[in-house]
Amino acid sequence: MKITSQIFQAYLECNTKCWLISLGKEGKKNEYAAWVKDRNDSYYSAGVKRLFEGLPQKECSFPFAHEDLKMPRWRLAARLVVESDFRDVNSSSFQKLLNRSHMKVASQEYPSASPSARVVLTTHLQAVERIDSKRERRATQYVPIRFISSYKITQADRLVLGFDALTLSKALGHNITYAKIIRGDDCSVLKMKTIVLLSKVRKRVEKIVTLLENPFPPDLVLNRNCSECEFKPECHQKAVEKDDLSLLQGMTAKEREMNHKKGIFTVNQLSYTFRPRRRPKRLRGKREKYHHSLKALAIREKKIHVAGNPELKIDGTPVCFDVEALPDRGFYYLIGLRIRNNSSADQYSLWADSVNDEEVIWRQFLDILASVENPVLIHYGSFETTFLRDMTKRYGKPPEGSVTANAIKSAVNLLSVIFGQIYFPCYSNGLKDISRFLGFEWSDPNVSGIQAILWREDWHNSREGIFKQKLITYNSEDCEAICRVMDCLINLSSRNSRVPGTSANDFVHIDSLPSAFPFRYRKIQFAFPELEQINSAAYWDYQRERLLLKSNNSPKTAERRVAKNRRIKLRPNKVISFPAPSQYPTCGKAKIYKHQAYTKTILDLKYNNSGIKRWVTKYLYCRYRCSACNTVFWSSERPWSRSEKFGENLLAMTIYLNIALRVPQQRVATFFNEILGLSFSRAVPNRFKSIVALYYKPATEKLMEKIIGGGLIHADETEVNVKGQIGYVWAFSNLKEVVYLYTPTREGSWVLELLKEFKGVLVSDFYSVYDSLNCPQQKCLIHLIRDMNDDLLKEPFNNEMKSLVADFAALVKPMIETVDRFGLKARFLRKHKKDVTRFFKSLSQQDFRTDAAAKCKLRLLKNRTQLFTFLDYDNIPWNNNNAEHAVKAFVYLRRDIRGNSTESGIRDYLILLSLCETCRIKGLSFLEFLRSQETDIDAFAQKRIRNS
Repeated sequence: MKITSQIFQAYLECNTKCWLISLGKEGKKNEYAAWVKDRNDSYYSAGVKRLFEGLPQKECSFPFAHEDLKMPRWRLAARLVVESDFRDVNSSSFQKLLNRSHMKVASQEYPSASPSARVVLTTHLQAVERIDSKRERRATQYVPIRFISSYKITQADRLVLGFDALTLSKALGHNITYAKIIRGDDCSVLKMKTIVLLSKVRKRVEKIVTLLENPFPPDLVLNRNCSECEFKPECHQKAVEKDDLSLLQGMTAKEREMNHKKGIFTVNQLSYTFRPRRRPKRLRGKREKYHHSLKALAIREKKIHVAGNPELKIDGTPVCFDVEALPDRGFYYLIGLRIRNNSSADQYSLWADSVNDEEVIWRQFLDILASVENPVLIHYGSFETTFLRDMTKRYGKPPEGSVTANAIKSAVNLLSVIFGQIYFPCYSNGLKDISRFLGFEWSDPNVSGIQAILWREDWHNSREGIFKQKLITYNSEDCEAICRVMDCLINLSSRNSRVPGTSANDFVHIDSLPSAFPFRYRKIQFAFPELEQINSAAYWDYQRERLLLKSNNSPKTAERRVAKNRRIKLRPNKVISFPAPSQYPTCGKAKIYKHQAYTKTILDLKYNNSGIKRWVTKYLYCRYRCSACNTVFWSSERPWSRSEKFGENLLAMTIYLNIALRVPQQRVATFFNEILGLSFSRAVPNRFKSIVALYYKPATEKLMEKIIGGGLIHADETEVNVKGQIGYVWAFSNLKEVVYLYTPTREGSWVLELLKEFKGVLVSDFYSVYDSLNCPQQKCLIHLIRDMNDDLLKEPFNNEMKSLVADFAALVKPMIETVDRFGLKARFLRKHKKDVTRFFKSLSQQDFRTDAAAKCKLRLLKNRTQLFTFLDYDNIPWNNNNAEHAVKAFVYLRRDIRGNSTESGIRDYLILLSLCETCRIKGLSFLEFLRSQETDIDAFAQKRIRNS
């Protein structure tokens, strides 16, 4: 493989150009590129001639022979062709490309050269200076020289010189320390150290080798160098046919790569990704960022799209101006001004024949500004900003506070108004693209800034007036185009759609686009304040607090009256009197006396076949005194403790409503107050929950022991808000029992301790804590499939992701069909293990360009031993739906009970929910279990079987 300096320079401009030149392709002649080449060639010839002047002929070599490279006869050489070996290339990567079955054959339009194990660098050195060392052991120095006609040295110029130095150093066998660039009309010399350049050049040569080894052409990318490239027409046509993202000028290579990783390769695809978002308050005062997706949407819809609130107010006389220059020399030779006067406009063209006339046209420019009443300078782009800065530095600023000084200081750049706020349906924000959309056309349709440089050069060489007139016409039309764009922006700022060349339907404000989340409660924006006032008067709070309070019947007074009338005196349904004890149980004396009489009322519920009713029991009892020891004591036959006021049925119904039916505690209290005439506060059901949870805590611990001792566990977790802090609820389930546990953090060491004795199969999601458990595991395929589907919906044009998801679905679908037919029997499922092995073998050999597909591949390979464990075991599900259903029960409870609970309150909820869900799975009534006061669910189930 041979890499020449021409190929290297082409690579610095474009990968495609490098590829085409390496194949010997020739493009259409580019006038500007040909002119630059001729100019550099003539500058090089004159420079070499100037170098050889005054030197003895024996010290000069022109042209130079390669075999004389190390001969000490010459001091200065020119036009030297040098070849050297770069390195031996391992072509295994190329062979991999050819051997991949999924790779397509290279296009015949761009046939690639066969790979070579040898890489040869070839460069045409323009000149080399040989410097003998004054020290005996020090090697002779060789200094490569390049001639550049421009004053400005680019990074590409430095790297090409570095390529010369690298090739020469390889040929000589030692490094080149210095290199020179001779530039500009004054032939100034720029001396550079090559140590930094050589490392950069080596990296690029490595990339060129990789590029040329690949049998496929590189991705086509348009860039700023296309205007000077001979392959521009061909590349641009292909980019338009492909609708390539590089058509959007301003999109960086990194942004294109990010879109490619999402499967977005065309402008049309990108247009569907824009979603209008509500800006946060902290950013509402700042400019909108630029959205390439919105630009693509404007192109697709062929309408101007406006984001934010662009403002362009011109308080004064607008003066649109445009400047023509020779950028490499920093010489401004033409200033055009267009001054608006009501319906007419005055055009000025200030011409400079040479650099000496530059100050003259600058003074004329200031005089014209001074003659305008309150001038406002209008320009397009940063080039004119640089012009104003340079000219004030070279020839001085106008007097401070003068009209001209104020105009220069407050010059308006229309591009800064457009950027990020106004999106025209064209691929760039260039003046010509936008003006043509607005209906303005140049007299020469192919005119451009590069063409203007050629015209100026033609005028400089021939002094023919036709070239000068072309430049003046071009500059005047640029000023007129700036005025057209200015009018458009003024109308857009005032929300007026009457712009020449457009209609009312050509404008879209992104606020009018459908929101990304249309189904949500939000404040309605009204067009008139009167409508907003009417709407506010319809709100419930307004009517209740503002209207009803003005009437005679105050709602608060009415509520107090109704509440007072609703209170019911609780009459006992049954009265029970406890008989006196026959003796004091401690000393055994039979003679005792009544000390004091008491009553106790217990509120409870009574169940019958048709429903429930309030049941009040009144107990009559006394305290007694022993005649022997004078001890006061209670009767031991009382069925309650000192603090109890409520019966067991009432506690059971409260827990059932709160846990099983997910009725909030406040509504439970309201239910008993309204229906049964009680006077509960919210604290009463909460106290019931704590009492019952403490009673059943051993029952949940016994359930957890049964789950750990079994052969299957489903595990999952979810978040919960505990007094503003995030905690976690864990659900552990088999096919018959469920237990919920709470932890303040998601740290998993306690899970490892809890399940260290478990030897069955754990079915879980992809949380990494479970991987540390020493037991067989089955990862939930439903979780995986949902994640893959979400990634695919986010990137609907990602063909790699589509292919990967389709292959995985084709692998899993037959397994599900087998499960549906034969159940979870390993002897029927083992036949699919060959398909699994084949799938992962194929997957490991694939390379994906998109991030989503690459991450999915990595995830599949990482968990390959845990995705299909159910094929080896009986009765092991392939999904974690049992745990998900258990978590869903808690999520519903968390949603319906509302409010922020404490940690102890959450633990009480989880104890009772564990019993409730276990009863549901076993087909038992949670209410009957609570009423039975049994602490073992299995014992309760057996008792029911015996009684049935």
